[in-house]
Amino acid sequence: MESRFWVKSYDYHVPNTLRYPKLIVPELLNGPVSTYPDKAAINFFGSTITYWQLKQQVLRFANALAELGVEKGERVGVQLPTCPQYVIAYYAILSRGAIVVNMNPLYTPDEIKGIIAETGMTSLITFDTVLPNIRAVCQSVDLKRVIVTAMTDFIEGLPKATAQSLQLEKGWHHYSTLLDNCSNTKRSRVLVLPDDPAVLQFTGGTTGTPKGATLTHANIIAATIQAAVWGSSTDTLQPPDRRVVMGIMPLFHVYGNICVMNYALIKCATQILVPRFNADELMDIISKVEYISFFPCVPTIISAMINHPKAQEINLAKKIGLFNSGAAPIPTEMIDQVKDMGILFTEGWGMSETTSLGISNPIFGAKKQGSIGVPFPDMDVKLVDVEEGKNEVKLGEPGEIVIKGPLVMKGYWNRPKETEEQLVDGWLYTGDVAVQDEDGYISIVDRKKDMVIAGGYNIYPREIDEVLFQHPKIADAVAVGLTDEYRGETIKAYVVLKEGQSATEEEIIKFCKEKLAIYKAPKSVEFRTSLPKSAVGKILRKVLRAEEEEKKKTKK
Repeated sequence: MESRFWVKSYDYHVPNTLRYPKLIVPELLNGPVSTYPDKAAINFFGSTITYWQLKQQVLRFANALAELGVEKGERVGVQLPTCPQYVIAYYAILSRGAIVVNMNPLYTPDEIKGIIAETGMTSLITFDTVLPNIRAVCQSVDLKRVIVTAMTDFIEGLPKATAQSLQLEKGWHHYSTLLDNCSNTKRSRVLVLPDDPAVLQFTGGTTGTPKGATLTHANIIAATIQAAVWGSSTDTLQPPDRRVVMGIMPLFHVYGNICVMNYALIKCATQILVPRFNADELMDIISKVEYISFFPCVPTIISAMINHPKAQEINLAKKIGLFNSGAAPIPTEMIDQVKDMGILFTEGWGMSETTSLGISNPIFGAKKQGSIGVPFPDMDVKLVDVEEGKNEVKLGEPGEIVIKGPLVMKGYWNRPKETEEQLVDGWLYTGDVAVQDEDGYISIVDRKKDMVIAGGYNIYPREIDEVLFQHPKIADAVAVGLTDEYRGETIKAYVVLKEGQSATEEEIIKFCKEKLAIYKAPKSVEFRTSLPKSAVGKILRKVLRAEEEEKKKTKK
């Protein structure tokens, strides 16, 4: 098959190949700082930080970390929602040559301990709301440094926290105090190279065990440049002082990290940071903004916005330049609704292991129904037979997506066996089964893995299975991902109780929420006397999934 035959489907401005400067990630700040120093880099509930101020704060925080003894190669956990503190900490850590370990604020103590054990993390930057979890973790785990912020510390007009008001343990540090007490704005003298690890982005696997995808500075620079070039059909028509990116996606998620935070820097855009998704709050924020040039999000958020009672009142369509949907499949009906409103729309596909990007629909060019688009520049993609994973399938035949190029991770942190299994001669085996047409457009038809994508979050049912089996009343159980109009997919648990036991749906869900991040907990529970199994005793999730789909058809 002709190599990269899909480039014929690119938008007019996208080249077949790109050049990637030998930068490290914090150097992305240099462009906007030198050209638009007084432009707002961040807008957080109306409080702004200019690009000049952001650079100064990054330098000061990097030097504060140096004074605490943070050295090159150390793993520093960042457990923060989308907020200015995340942005400052991220670039400061990378300036020191340390490695950012992205952590979801919803992690339970057990999940946090697992990440610490996996990475050998020495430091953690976290925030006031989750302190009970961190205190529980630190009773059994020794962290050299814990740095705590309060969400209100970066909102003008609200009271500022202190170490005392947060009742921090002896030896813990208050984020803003560290920043305020360091006036040193000299650049770090640590030698950091493009191939050095920058971020550990945790993903799951068929076993549900978390794995840290090691993304290098070069990976992140390549992803940022590819996103910038792919999207330039619209933003080159706008002067830089009008460019605004909506930051509703979590920055600890690889999608928000690349397509909000790093993308905003390379485009000299203001990023409006929103730490949580609430439809009414988001629409209120949008109503006060003149224009949003780029709005990366997930189908759940798009659905809530376009169907919101305020959508017409605030003239939503006129406020948004480009919607980008990622992290989960989007229904065709929803795409049509967005287009009917007059909003430019595109969607794409990527993984933690591919630095968020990989395949996308052109912005101006043809978009094919049900397709995730064509591979990005410099990315090689082939579909191979699902059984052996060796032979390339013919066009139109289903095969597993394998991908190679500058976006593909270095490997899994301290997991040589898993790295060897999934990365073969530079080719990443994705576990997604798809078909490709003569123009290079790829459409996903199935997943080899049982991973569920609910509201943009990756969920691994096996992890939920293991929690269900911890319940003293449960004899047998399985978690299954089912299609859901709002979240894309949702988790349902099928449970067989031990003889003589009784339990309620609420009891099982509550038990799961105590041991799992809330988005992983089942949304519904069905009690059964038995579960469908194969001849070797493996529970057949696909049978349960098919039963649910049949029920939905019958109801219609």
